[in-house]
Amino acid sequence: MDWISFYDFKHSVIYVNGRHRDVHYETIAQDIRALVPSPAAVVMDYGCGEATSAALVAAACQHLTLVEAAPNVRAALRERFASNPKMSVMTPDEAAAQPAGSVDMIVLHSVAQYLTAAELDAMMATFKRLLKPSGTFVLGDIVPPQLASVWAALSLLQFGAANGFFWAAVGGLIRILLSDYFTLKKSHGLSHYTEAEMLAKLRAAGFAPQRAAHNIGHNQHRMTFLSRPV
Repeated sequence: MDWISFYDFKHSVIYVNGRHRDVHYETIAQDIRALVPSPAAVVMDYGCGEATSAALVAAACQHLTLVEAAPNVRAALRERFASNPKMSVMTPDEAAAQPAGSVDMIVLHSVAQYLTAAELDAMMATFKRLLKPSGTFVLGDIVPPQLASVWAALSLLQFGAANGFFWAAVGGLIRILLSDYFTLKKSHGLSHYTEAEMLAKLRAAGFAPQRAAHNIGHNQHRMTFLSRPV
């Protein structure tokens, strides 16, 4: 099993219940929507997951492309948003084949931790080609190396308490210790970056980056970076 196959199936580990899933994606969608540069923008959400609230983003832009590698998740996205003319769903290969300079904003949220440094470099090179010269690359949920698991657990509990699923979150933290997620984490690892390391990585990829004041999503111990091609 790898990370794509893990996320291609529904688990009680990823989201502790339906309420958690819904507010998780709504929070992300509202945060991304706030970054859309104009109603005429063409936006790509790469590695979007279930993205149940993505229509909120689409309503704020000209067109939203959801890019997802997991086939079952991708099929569900196509079914969910088939009637929305402002949205399309693509594979990573289809996204990479889009015309150069055709996208105003690309979002890569909560994906970089599952990539090697070389994989992330290759992905950023693709994004730089796809973005307009005035475009923005939004890199969200970058996990710092210090106490990442502790902060993730505490953030989930706080998110649960604020949104009515605290005890379900407690149970979810117990389940994750016995899950394939924990096994995959030990075997494949997660990529961690300090702020300085990620800024340097983005500059080396040809971007002018800055850290955003607010991380996309509920975990404010992680980082979001906003970058423009140079």
